[in-house]
Amino acid sequence: MKIISWNVNGIRAVEKKGFVSWLSECDADVVCIQETKANPSQLSQELLNPLTKDGGLYFSYFNSAKKAGYSGTAIYCKQKPDCVENMGIDAFDDEGRVTIAKFGKLAVISAYFPNSQDAGARLGYKLDFCHAMLEKCNALVAEGFNIVLNGDYNIAHKPIDLANPKSNEHNAGYLPEERAWMDEFTAAGYVDTFRHFCSEPAKYTWWSYRFHAREKNVGWRIDYQCVNPSFLPNVKSSTILSEVTGSDHCPIMIEIE
Repeated sequence: MKIISWNVNGIRAVEKKGFVSWLSECDADVVCIQETKANPSQLSQELLNPLTKDGGLYFSYFNSAKKAGYSGTAIYCKQKPDCVENMGIDAFDDEGRVTIAKFGKLAVISAYFPNSQDAGARLGYKLDFCHAMLEKCNALVAEGFNIVLNGDYNIAHKPIDLANPKSNEHNAGYLPEERAWMDEFTAAGYVDTFRHFCSEPAKYTWWSYRFHAREKNVGWRIDYQCVNPSFLPNVKSSTILSEVTGSDHCPIMIEIE
């Protein structure tokens, strides 16, 4: 089973850059999308029911923000889930932050973690979301589910995860409080699958549009696919698809059995 996660920075914008063709060709079983910036009524039929590589149709599930053109998550999948849920907390569901699809005892989560913003303007909201997400993951595992928490966490966990850690210590995405939550999350047993397989530096998933950052690979790794520890043996690979363009983020992928 192949699961891809991608912050597309506007699904209608990325549609114009070949997203539908890419989605078919990637041949993933599940694709988790963040920052859709749209609700289904605004989308083409090609985005709502895209073709799979074998000529079938993906099922699609969207959780949109109440605010137009903002946030939002989605999941595409070849197999119809047993059920699809959101976070169950109005403060986060109003921004379309989470879509959860359950397949048997596997819960695949597409999550768009809040940006803490300049001077930590939304840090409280961000940390509330982080703690609620950890509680949600714990509850799912307690119910007997394996979880794959896919998404843009908007956090670079360790110095290896961004090009310029020293100069970003007081910037959103690398604040001490955010990194401390990642420490708490991993201390609870959840595994950053990419780092499980790869300890190399200069592996990033987001680059600023400014200063030719992507061409220079001056980036941040803020997109993750984390799993509960008992599920880790089922994860066969975890990779960054840095060659895929169309957004300021690139997709990430895990293969599981």
